[in-house]
Amino acid sequence: MAKKKTSHPAEPKKLASYTLVLNDAQMDRLRGWCEGRGWEAKTVPYARFGFKGTDVNVTAYESRKVVIAGKGTEEFVAMTLEPEITGEPKLGYDEVHNPEWFEPHAGLDESGKGDFFGPVVAATVIADAAGIRALVGAGVKDSKKIADSQIMKLDQIVRQTAGVTAELSVFSMPQYNEFMSRPRANLNKLLAWQHGIALIKALQKQPVARGLLDQFTKTPLVQQELKRKGVTDFDLAMRTKAESDPVVAAASIVARAEYLRVMRRLSARFGSDLQKGASAAVKDQAVQIMDKFGARALGDFAKLHFRTAYEVVKSAGRLHELPLPEPKEYTGFKR
Repeated sequence: MAKKKTSHPAEPKKLASYTLVLNDAQMDRLRGWCEGRGWEAKTVPYARFGFKGTDVNVTAYESRKVVIAGKGTEEFVAMTLEPEITGEPKLGYDEVHNPEWFEPHAGLDESGKGDFFGPVVAATVIADAAGIRALVGAGVKDSKKIADSQIMKLDQIVRQTAGVTAELSVFSMPQYNEFMSRPRANLNKLLAWQHGIALIKALQKQPVARGLLDQFTKTPLVQQELKRKGVTDFDLAMRTKAESDPVVAAASIVARAEYLRVMRRLSARFGSDLQKGASAAVKDQAVQIMDKFGARALGDFAKLHFRTAYEVVKSAGRLHELPLPEPKEYTGFKR
């Protein structure tokens, strides 16, 4: 009969609950932290407030005792009980294992590149050590993991955090389409140009020696753009999934928030919420835009170099109104 597997006697027991006592100001900061994460509020008898987060429940009682319980307790304690909540200096898990994340640096990311409607937005965020800890404590993470309803709140937090600078580069849809209609136009080169603009604006306000870019091409286009612009004393690294770095994550939030703001304005003009991506519903809305405003007005809402634009205009029999060139045959994805 097989022996029952047991834990090694020296193996530390995983933290499943945690209790501490906070003052009123700390209680308020903890409540704001949980609300900023978009956690579900819950009612608990004799409690000031309660929240249900990811694998963890936080309950703050009238006695000022706070009970944290659930599978996510250990992560919550390691990541959350920062000086702005408890008043006690404490390194979080990420700061121990990824100390470079908490050094002053720039983070670069973009939004809207794969969406038919709306612009491409490039963002740079620069933060010092204290600012980075505050961003982590506020729940800043990759925008793709955050609901749009929370993006705007986190964007405001990023912009209002001491020690943090945020800058954008975004063109109107007519400007974007004019750039992309030029001979040898290339979206990645345009995006590199935008990143260069946003980064330089941020560096002028808060100089740092290095930055990290969420990689969108294997070619060092942004680095080349910076060299052309005379930026030589700055080290820009790039890698895929760079949003694990909290400053790059903050840049992804700032870029996404601006994309959403522009989409709201375009939706208001259209008269209904414009769809994201490039689905069949997006094509239907493109036809409605042409019917409502004329074929040429599609360029006020959408990226005309997308194959979607040509297909929609052609199928509607309106290429004589908006003469888009037939896109090249797709031969595979290239980074």
